[in-house]
Amino acid sequence: MREVTASEASRNFSALLDAVEQGESVFVTRSGHRVATMTPAPRSNGAAVREVLARWQGHAHGDTDLAERVASARAGADAELDSDPWHD
Repeated sequence: MREVTASEASRNFSALLDAVEQGESVFVTRSGHRVATMTPAPRSNGAAVREVLARWQGHAHGDTDLAERVASARAGADAELDSDPWHD
């Protein structure tokens, strides 16, 4: 694993990002101590998303009573509470 100083990382940040993007991992040091690690970010893809959606398919986890509770709240709302106090 490559090791660079914080000053070197600052001066060559774009090139450092290019190296990390290509799969290289880099330690950044300050005063001889490792303070950070730069590693490639995990890549996500549509296949993983499709897999999750396939597992959820057919499993209703939503709030099945939501529509009923909203209708009840609307029916109990006072029209006076819904007015704009700034236009009186």
